[in-house]
Amino acid sequence: MNIQTLHASTKDVGGIPVARLLPQGRRRTIGAWCFLDHAGPAQFAADAPGLQVGAHPHTNLQTFTWMLEGEVWHQDSLGFRQLIRPKQVNLMTAGTGSRRGIAHTEQTPEGIHSLHAVQLWIALPMNQEIEPDFQHYPELPEWQEDGVRYVLTTGSFQGRTAPTQQYSPLVGVDVQADTAQSLSLALEAGWEYGVLVIAGSVNAADGTRAAADELLFFEGSADRLTLEVAAGSHFMLLGGEPLPHPTVIWWNFVADSRAALHEAVADWNSGSPRFGAEIDLSGTGLKRLVAPEPPQGLRD
Repeated sequence: MNIQTLHASTKDVGGIPVARLLPQGRRRTIGAWCFLDHAGPAQFAADAPGLQVGAHPHTNLQTFTWMLEGEVWHQDSLGFRQLIRPKQVNLMTAGTGSRRGIAHTEQTPEGIHSLHAVQLWIALPMNQEIEPDFQHYPELPEWQEDGVRYVLTTGSFQGRTAPTQQYSPLVGVDVQADTAQSLSLALEAGWEYGVLVIAGSVNAADGTRAAADELLFFEGSADRLTLEVAAGSHFMLLGGEPLPHPTVIWWNFVADSRAALHEAVADWNSGSPRFGAEIDLSGTGLKRLVAPEPPQGLRD
């Protein structure tokens, strides 16, 4: 089994510092998971605005928000407005192809002074005709076993299945270990896997280690993954079947070519109806963001 430790870069998203693990030069995707930000934990002053992300578009992907602390308002161009709270998932689907897309905003409610979340993107299979959509999952499979707490955010794991909609085979499991111990986790043949460490540390069987805001990446033919987990550790197990086509990412867009990215930028900046109805930003203090042009050196 090939095991690598990937390190995060620090970004600013809507005024919140985030640790970005995917994409990066050494690893662009884990199955269809194509973007991974660990946001926070952040504390805001009483007069601070918190998370403020203006109207922006997406194509050929799903945004997958796993909330750990705080609250965030989601509002999109399909007309959905949804507050997400801890242990809940928001899943927004942009749809596939050059005629589909979606736009949304994200904003901390007044009176909320903390934020901790994992924000993921899922690249959609572009050989399928998928329509834009939004779904909120307030309850997910949750259980405890031998001092370890599990929440299944998507897919199937240990005989349980989450209700979260999927267009390609994936799994996402939130794991918290109260005590130091060895965990043996079942794997699917042919899948790629990552372990995002949120707190504490984990060691793979070959001694490869990851601490907070680091990602262990696994690929190979093993049917189980053994991890030595420090007491108080918190991590997400992410896995999936590799997509059969290339995935190119620029700004908030996913595509299968640079030409498609240029088209998405032009469509958004020109106000194309591709992205649905304009979001009413009155009273929010938010603005409509402008999409930057892809750089010349962007590779397929």
